[in-house]
Amino acid sequence: MRKSLVRLLLAAMLVLTLALAACGGDSDDDNNNNNNNEPNTSEENNNNNDNNDNNNNDEEEEALSKEEEIMSRFEQTASNTDEPLEDGHLNFGIVTNSPFAGVLNANFYSGAPDAEVINWFDEGMLGRDGDFLYDQTGIATFEHDEEGKVFTFEIEKGVKYHDGEELTVDDWILAHEVIAHPDYEGPRFDATLRNVEGIEEYHNGEAEEISGLKKIDDYTLEMTFKEATPSLLAGGIWTSVLPSHIFGDMEVAEMEESDAVRENPIGLGPYMVDTIVPGESVTYKRFDDYWRGTPALESITLKVIPSANAGKALESGEVDMLDSFPASQFPEYQDLENVEFLANVDNYYSYLGFKLGDWDHDEGQVNMDLENSRVGDKALRQAIAYAFDGDVVGEKFFNDIHWAANSLIDPGHRLYHDPSWEGYDYDPDKANELLDEAGYEYDGDFRTYPDGSELVLTYAAMDSSDMSEPMANYLIQSWEEIGIKVEKLDGRLHEFNDFYDRVGEKGEDDPEIDIFQGAWSTGTNVDPSGLFGKEAIFNFSRFESDESDELIAKGLSEEAFDLDYRKEVYAEWHELMMEELPVIPLTFSVALTPINKRVTNVTVDPDVKSYRYEIGVTEEEPFTE
Repeated sequence: MRKSLVRLLLAAMLVLTLALAACGGDSDDDNNNNNNNEPNTSEENNNNNDNNDNNNNDEEEEALSKEEEIMSRFEQTASNTDEPLEDGHLNFGIVTNSPFAGVLNANFYSGAPDAEVINWFDEGMLGRDGDFLYDQTGIATFEHDEEGKVFTFEIEKGVKYHDGEELTVDDWILAHEVIAHPDYEGPRFDATLRNVEGIEEYHNGEAEEISGLKKIDDYTLEMTFKEATPSLLAGGIWTSVLPSHIFGDMEVAEMEESDAVRENPIGLGPYMVDTIVPGESVTYKRFDDYWRGTPALESITLKVIPSANAGKALESGEVDMLDSFPASQFPEYQDLENVEFLANVDNYYSYLGFKLGDWDHDEGQVNMDLENSRVGDKALRQAIAYAFDGDVVGEKFFNDIHWAANSLIDPGHRLYHDPSWEGYDYDPDKANELLDEAGYEYDGDFRTYPDGSELVLTYAAMDSSDMSEPMANYLIQSWEEIGIKVEKLDGRLHEFNDFYDRVGEKGEDDPEIDIFQGAWSTGTNVDPSGLFGKEAIFNFSRFESDESDELIAKGLSEEAFDLDYRKEVYAEWHELMMEELPVIPLTFSVALTPINKRVTNVTVDPDVKSYRYEIGVTEEEPFTE
């Protein structure tokens, strides 16, 4: 008999717990023990080793990894523990140099700024624990069969949308039907949704219903999956809904641009949208019928804060909280008396991507075309990776809040990330050797392609902070030093929405782009299919590989419930991606959450259960510097 999904996952988490305990250290450091990119051995320890060759090494203090050293500077929970005011108002800032797009529904949005707007007024069906696994703390509870393929969800009765209508399982079913509809143009029809039984037949017009979604009654939904995978309980279930009383009679092709998404969105969250100034700000008011209880705040104003103004907005009390903070400003503002900076290791990496093809709308998948790609030669891509110093990027442009990345699996996924994996260290001699051997000869100051044709590449990046331009210039200069001429797309950097439009978030890839610099918040699921699967529109490099697909599938197989097996699979996938190099991992990061000292009930500690509706303020006005 097969073990149940929960028993297998519990066994997996036991292994993780034991592994973390074996690493030692205080509990505050448990999240940080699996990244050791560049250990710092103190001078004092080196001197002790030199003078006392017979010392017992076990007595020596273990050097901190770069990640641990960074995290040791910060707290994870707000120091203010006072009771919040009943009529408090919070000012929340989104740090971005672009207007938020205003796609205010979880089933359609693609940009992080829109997600921040949505998170205050809507939420999904399932809760999570500190290890990113779905638990029984959400709107829906669940159980599943022995094989782990059939889930039965019970949603709480009486949960209301902001317009007073009650949530039913029809809304959960509708979300799946809309995303799987052939007229849906959003980014969500990926491997997660495709694992629902019958959903591809529905997508292809071969069935009128999704066979894997069975309504038992208004509050009970049976969901059947094709495969029981280790990722099912870690992000492998689509948890967002669409209110059927609003979207049920609407054409799918019209939904994303509708007033219900753009102007008058409703949700299930603790606050209701009151007013929207498109791209600039949103005001919210308390939703008294919120299912968890009465929200702490009476109202919230969310506004866009240009990155250059982030520190000043905190200093002056213009905002109480920011969704993030530019690392370039941290040294100047880290000692503000009215603000404290909380931090946690981020499920994130920045990267440099290579355009290896485009998007095939008819087939709904990537179309890799190495022959016609200007960066189709693997040797050229590898040389470009060796030409710059990731440590310099982290230290110089992110003020030592980022550090050089060695993999496309980030250290936030502490069970699977291996700090000993080899990435691309700075080695311009190796870069030149690769180019020379591949026939990229110099013609004047720059190299040509092996056939003698001009080699000029185009680089695209976002204008996201005051360090964006200097970092782009550093990278371009690094490539010039190995003879590769690179120019900025249109001679400049691009605002957030324009950048993602041109790299292809809607499948319209700009043919001028050869290299692009982006970043991923990888979320709770280590499975990379949503970013590198051939059917993932977020696969912006347009890379495809049978070997990669096979390894990704192995990482989701029943055998992958064996953690050692799954770790081996992702280690093989890492090696493949570092060899083929469709993208270069650039930096890992801690996420900074700055808060005014009047804010209470905030924590970024993943092991502490907390909810957005509990956040409050203890003073009528923000503290100022």
